[in-house]
Formats: sequence, structure tokens, C-alpha cells
Amino acid sequence: MKYVIGIDFGTLSARAVLVDAMSGEEIAEAVYDYDHGVMDKCLPCGRGLPSGFALQHPEDYLKALGYTVRNVLELSGTDASLVAGMCVDFTACTLIAMDREGTPLCMKEEFASEPHAYVKLWKHHGAQSEADEITALAKARGEDWIELYGGRVSSEWAFPKILETLRKAPHVYDATYEFIDAADWISLMLTGRDTRAHSMAGYKWLYADGYPSNEFFKALDTGLDGIVGSKVRSEVLSLGDIAGVINSRGAELTGLKEGTVVASPIIDAHAAMPALNITGNGEMMMVLGTSGCYILNYTEGRNIEGTAGYVKGAVLPDVCTYESGQSSLGDSFDWFVKNCVPEEYKQEAREKGISLHAMLRERATKQRAGESGLLCLDWFNGNRSILADFDLSGMILGLTLTSRPEEIYRAIIEGTAYGARVILEHYESNGVEIRRICAAGGIAHKDELLMQIYADVLGREISVGARAQAGAFGSAIYAAAAAGIFPSVTEGAKVFSKPDVRVYRPDAENHRIYSRLYAEYKTLHDYFGKENDVMRRLKQIKEI
Repeated sequence: MKYVIGIDFGTLSARAVLVDAMSGEEIAEAVYDYDHGVMDKCLPCGRGLPSGFALQHPEDYLKALGYTVRNVLELSGTDASLVAGMCVDFTACTLIAMDREGTPLCMKEEFASEPHAYVKLWKHHGAQSEADEITALAKARGEDWIELYGGRVSSEWAFPKILETLRKAPHVYDATYEFIDAADWISLMLTGRDTRAHSMAGYKWLYADGYPSNEFFKALDTGLDGIVGSKVRSEVLSLGDIAGVINSRGAELTGLKEGTVVASPIIDAHAAMPALNITGNGEMMMVLGTSGCYILNYTEGRNIEGTAGYVKGAVLPDVCTYESGQSSLGDSFDWFVKNCVPEEYKQEAREKGISLHAMLRERATKQRAGESGLLCLDWFNGNRSILADFDLSGMILGLTLTSRPEEIYRAIIEGTAYGARVILEHYESNGVEIRRICAAGGIAHKDELLMQIYADVLGREISVGARAQAGAFGSAIYAAAAAGIFPSVTEGAKVFSKPDVRVYRPDAENHRIYSRLYAEYKTLHDYFGKENDVMRRLKQIKEI
């Protein structure tokens, strides 16, 4: 009997699954909520943070690692010697500045009150101006690699965050031995080997058979001269490579045996693909969680403006996997529930013994498409695709004194569905056909209203994958492949995946109504995203 462990490090928590490596059966599961969560207002010391910051504490990752692995072993009564391998997936780019020993600078006393020494979470948008500068320089110099990334660099990626550190906290930059993605840092903590995964490097570090040239980095800022090979490790592992094996420190952290294989890590959303058996040409996975990720397999690589680009062989062998997304999905619903719902609704939810989300969905389900007269631009955390601009902000049009919370809640859901339709239509208008859509993530499993609205807005069937913890299961597949249990990730997907649990089919009349509303959404999308800079000007005034 052999087992593998997959650990999914999300935005607010980490979850691990222990899986029978031969059958794909889940043996045990454990979840750990981060103590510090997302720090977007202040540091643990109380120091306030600027707008757009989203930081985390790496101590939470180590606690989560130790708790979840030990817990699945204890719950199942499994001997650690039977675990053949493990793999982690992680949000990305989640950037850590570390010293020569691998200690994140924020864990050192002299940097405890310095924001730029903390982990810059994937949704840290403080580096938008740096991202714009990198994009402008790449286009001015005619850099070929910029077209692989949709013609624009995102502030969520590594080099804008690094440049932000250099410019705004040079003492942190100087003290940094290496910048590393959190997933690779976990591998370092487990194995003692300092490696870089193709997944993170390819999608978030501008690595396309090599990084941009040193001449480009020098032109960007002389402080970046020689960064690749010094503060950015130049060697990148290939898909399926082993990051290392558990060493004494890794064994102490997790309870696993020394010598246990640790697979090269992968981005959290991407890890879910093999768990749902999304391995075919033209198959798209929608990961609906804190944010929305739209990940598409296609045999041909095409440069498509406004997407996050594609990488060949970073998720599946010999497949070009494209990435796009929305920076705010579940976050938007949470924001509304926490800030905009009156006490009478809270009281009713308490009396019914349900959550505010459930109560609002219950009320919103009774509305017909278009009944509220509301239209939402879903840019509450900026726009990741297709505009790729995090200075944009959310908007709800059509509010009156009769607008009810459930109507606004539904309008926000509809707005995210319109945003998804923009992404899908953009792919297909560029010749990339989408033949199947499978949804994953917690929202896909628990929110029937949202899923039906998405099917109606898109006018497409959407299946829901069986694995509720698809990211962790996908990581377990990568672990099994690295441990030699399967010859490839694709073969492991056939064993570990299960049939879809549900299919949502579009209602023709709702689709007709939503298409009219979508046309209005597109007008607002193009006007505020391309023609009128009012949202950016408002942000500038706010930050004065």
C-alpha cells in the first residue's frame, strides 16, 4: 500500500488530502486557517498599510504545513513510511524576500515593522505603476517575450513586486539574498534544495526558455543589474521533476520520513486540472473561489492580447495552457455581506440558522433575470483580464431608493458572469475554441444560483467536477507521478478523477435577457476600461 499527500495553499487557509496512490481514494483531509489571514490594513505591530497592499506572514504557512500533514496521518492511522511522495500547490505570485539561510526577512526582528519585508500575496496590487513601467519598456524595446504574456505585465507577478521593493524599500532589497515564490520556499523548507518550479516561473516570472535579458533589467533600473543568477535563481525545473526529498528539517516539520519524494510545486488553480481530468484540447476549467481563474488547454500556442499568456508543458506534457482570470469573485460577495447588509437581514439569518450568503441567495433566486434594473462592473479588486489594469474599480449602475440587498447581491454575481463572458469571447475571437467547461472551487459546489446564472449568461453547459478539494487532489497526482507511481500526470488523472457531479444547462429565455444586459456591460467595460480614466483619477485623489 502506498499513499501520496497533496497540500493546497490558498488565500486564507491550507488544506491537505491523503490519497491512496493506486486507487485515488481519499483517506483523510485536514484544513488549517491562517492565523494572520490577509494583512491589507496593518502589520502585526500595528503599522498601517497603503492602499493596494495584501501581505501575509510565512509563519502561517509553516504552521499549516505541520498541522495538515500530521493531522491526515493521525486521522487515518497511516504510517508515514507508507507515504511515497507529496506535492504542494500555492497561490502565485506570492513573493518572499529571504536571507541566505532561507529565513523570510519579515521573521527577523530588524524587519518586523517593514511592509516590504513581508510576503507579497498574489493579490498585492501596490506595484501597478512598476508593472506599467515594465510593460512600456518591453514594448519600446520590442521584447518578444511580452507578446507571450498577452502584451502586458501584471502587478500580481514577480518582477513588478521586486521592482517595487527596490524603489520603495532599498534596504529590504539589499538585504534580500533571493526572491522566491512561496511554493518554492515550501519546497526549500522541506528538502533543503533551492529550486524553481516551471509553473511559477513560466506564468509569473516571465520565464520563457529563459528570463528577459540582463540588458532589459539594467534599462529598467540599474539596481536590477545582474538580478538573474543572484537575487533570482536562474535554473528552472521541468514538469514532473523532483524538487528534492524530505530532509531532517522537513521530517521535523511534517512527521514524514526522510527521503520521501517532494514533487516540483504548481500554481494552485492549475493543480486542479488533472484532478478533474481536464486534459483535452479546448477544455477550460473555471476555478471559482476568492478570485476567478479561467485555465484553458490548447494544442497550439497563440499570443492573445490581454490574457496572462500561455506556457507549454508547465501543467500538462506538451500542452499549451492559457491563463486568464478575475481578481475578485468570492471576495466581492464577502465584501457586500460584511459591509452592506442591514441588521434585519442578519437577524433573519440567525433565526433561520443559515449564513447571510445563503439567505441572500434564497431571496435572489426568486428574482427573474433583469428584474432589478441593476448592472455591475465586477472590478472591485481591479481587472486581471482582459484589460489587465488594477487601477480600475467596481461599479453598480441603476441603484434607486427601492433597491434591495438581495438585488444588489444578485447583480454582483451577474457582473462576475459578464466578466467571465468577456474572457471566453476574447479567446474564441482569437481562434481558440472552447469545447468544454468544467467548474471547480468551493463556490461551484455550494452556490446553485451562481452556477445557473453563469450558464445562462454564457449560453453554455457547465459541468461541476466531483473533487471539492481539486487543488489538493491535483497536487497528489503530481506527487504520485514524481514518485514513479504513474508514468505521467495525464495517466494519474485517469485514475484520480471522478465523473462530474452536475451539469448546469442554460435557460434560453434567461440567456436572451442576459445577452441584452451583457451588451450594456460591454459598453461600460470599454468606456471605463479604455476611454474614460475617471476610476484611475479617483484612486489618485484618494491617495493624496
